[in-house]
Amino acid sequence: MATGPDPLPSLLVAVPAVLLACKAGAQLVRRLGQPPVVGEIVVGILFGPSLLGWLWHAQTWLFPPTALPYIDVLGTIGLLAFMFLVGLELELKALRGHSRTAVAVSQAGIALPLLLGTLLALGMYGTFVPEGTDRLSFTLFIAVSMSITAFPVLARILTDRGLYTTRVGALALASAAVDDVTAWCLLAAVVAVTKSGSPMDALTTAGYALAFTLLMFYAVRPLLHRWAGRADRKYADTVVLVVLFSGLCLSAYATEEIGVHALFGAFLFGVVTPRGRRKIEAAAARMRAFTVPVLLPLFFVSTGLNTDVSSLGSDLDQWLWAGAVLAVAVLGKWGGGSVAARLAGQSWRDAMAIGALMNCRGLTELVVLNIGLGLGVIGPGLFTVLVLMALITTVATSPALSRIRRGGQGLDPADKQHGIGQEGPALHSAGTR
Repeated sequence: MATGPDPLPSLLVAVPAVLLACKAGAQLVRRLGQPPVVGEIVVGILFGPSLLGWLWHAQTWLFPPTALPYIDVLGTIGLLAFMFLVGLELELKALRGHSRTAVAVSQAGIALPLLLGTLLALGMYGTFVPEGTDRLSFTLFIAVSMSITAFPVLARILTDRGLYTTRVGALALASAAVDDVTAWCLLAAVVAVTKSGSPMDALTTAGYALAFTLLMFYAVRPLLHRWAGRADRKYADTVVLVVLFSGLCLSAYATEEIGVHALFGAFLFGVVTPRGRRKIEAAAARMRAFTVPVLLPLFFVSTGLNTDVSSLGSDLDQWLWAGAVLAVAVLGKWGGGSVAARLAGQSWRDAMAIGALMNCRGLTELVVLNIGLGLGVIGPGLFTVLVLMALITTVATSPALSRIRRGGQGLDPADKQHGIGQEGPALHSAGTR
């Protein structure tokens, strides 16, 4: 039986090229005061048709068609592990003492983008909708994509700037945590509607997803807590690592079969996994040490291969729509979060800082966009526009925060008195995205 070319030689060249380039890009932007994910996104775009595909067909040489499916699979595995780590590090204890304000800011930072995103989607439906996509699926996806906040990137920015333990930092982190959970639930609903052939199918999928979520919280979570207690005494770190990785894969498989995407299952398994257990923390650190720097960059390349900035060309209408997308994204998240924080009793300076942090999108937005592209809800042109929006809003976060806070002058007097905000604790590497 005839077989195609062996993809292994191509992978042995492509993988180290991606890893080294992403590492270099991350280090470069970090010196410029940006989170590493910015450099990795840019490198991914440059590896795609925006640059490498334009130069002497170098993209085809480095990423031949035979190797692309394997790169996608490896990147997806890294992404699943990353979503598990995000769920594991989603510390809901940050809500203590800030729950009312956090809920108000997060829900305003979702409700306004949903409304503005719906209006935007209705306007661009005739221009950007892929063939065969219904208006409801397209509108819902665009609305949800406008409401995303990158919890891990936000946490990293707060740590780097020494704001992680300040009142403003705690409020922003708690708001982003609630935002993250809400946005993933909304995205799961959108995927269910998109994949379902009828409203009854969508309701059935939603019912299965709800039942699975309840099962994870009320059955799997207690079992994991009891197992974690024994694991600290009886099991080696490698055994715990295998159990956690197997668990996230099985949870991802379950939600994929239900119809709400595998990433939701991996994230949910991380949320219900016990925190503060020595063996679990050690196993998570090992998983993080490999998947985040080695497998996750392959996801950025997969994103970059689908992003073609040159496709916008000199078409003024395309660039006007790109500007509209950016304006809606900023007004919805930054504006909604700032006004809600102000109404909750924060000063305008602190409210604007919280809004700026909520506007950060990072890797989380790319995950959502790739889901939409894979489902066929958005096409390559709109995918490129939304990737650029995610990149610009992420890049703008640190400079905006500097301008608002003006170094330590913007700290709350109570924070300064207690020395809070001068130096934050180091977060895990999963928080760099």
